[in-house]
Amino acid sequence: MKEYPVKKFINLKNLTVITAEQIDVHLNLYNGYVNNTNKLNEILKEKIKQQDFEGPQFAELVRRLGFEYNGMRLHELYFAALNKDGGKKPNNGFKKLIEKNFNSFGNFKNYFNKIAAMRGVGWVILYQDKETKQLSLHWIEQHHNGHPAGFVPIIVMDIWEHAWSAYLKPTERSQYIEDYFANLDWQICQSRLV
Repeated sequence: MKEYPVKKFINLKNLTVITAEQIDVHLNLYNGYVNNTNKLNEILKEKIKQQDFEGPQFAELVRRLGFEYNGMRLHELYFAALNKDGGKKPNNGFKKLIEKNFNSFGNFKNYFNKIAAMRGVGWVILYQDKETKQLSLHWIEQHHNGHPAGFVPIIVMDIWEHAWSAYLKPTERSQYIEDYFANLDWQICQSRLV
């Protein structure tokens, strides 16, 4: 199994309101997901070689891999779509697709914000169904649970408190939601459409 690299995100410099300290704290968390994914893959590679698949230890390693792997990938999607030049509305094609699925861009934004403001921690993800091309918003609590099969993540918002607690109070989620959209690069998100 190939080792996953820790990706560099040059687009995260000088974000609007979100501080460099916040980004550093969050990137350190991301680095942990990459490192743990690589460690688990190395252990499982050895288990496969030895054909050692018995007991709860093996089962927990396999279960944990999904958590660490998705934590790595979701953070990569999240960071890649932030940019100091973000915050503009999507271009006409993407905007029309949003309007088709949510009746208006305003409805979509309000719906997204209401999901992001729900109590609890997790992710708000706008997915696109590869088969129907429809968009749908989902609350994903754990990295490895609840993802709709075959859907592509288009907009990925981290709603765990570590995403804002270095520059805001844990109770200031609503400000973080605004700050996220002020930095969201709609072109990157649009490039994920199928």
